Amino acid sequence: MSQENVEIIERAVAAINARDLNGYLAGCTADIEIHTPLAAIGGVYAGPTGIRRWFTDLEDVGPDFRLELERAETIRPGRVLAFLRVTGSGRTSGLQVTDATPVTNVYDLVEGKIRRVRIFMDRQEALEAVGLSE
Repeated sequence: MSQENVEIIERAVAAINARDLNGYLAGCTADIEIHTPLAAIGGVYAGPTGIRRWFTDLEDVGPDFRLELERAETIRPGRVLAFLRVTGSGRTSGLQVTDATPVTNVYDLVEGKIRRVRIFMDRQEALEAVGLSE
């Protein structure tokens, strides 16, 4: 099951990069939540309506926003830790994120679907959140 969970995350990242809302939602539970600290779109996005809004907010803030999945690993049944890099530029500011800013996502899955995503700008904080720090 651990490889299947990683593949679910790989498909979710690909759907975000392709702006494939339906493809993303197909891999999520009906009560999906995304918890994000990203300044322009921060907060919690819940349910299919919230995810639609998140996709719209991403497009509004950074139309060329992309995620690069460095690696993902199942850290316990139903939980995947993913190390990613973000690139893009702000629509209004024109500010470019060219250094591929590192982020770490914690995915909680239920019956093969993503139930919750927690996005951390600090990798150590993500590790602490899942009990993997020293």
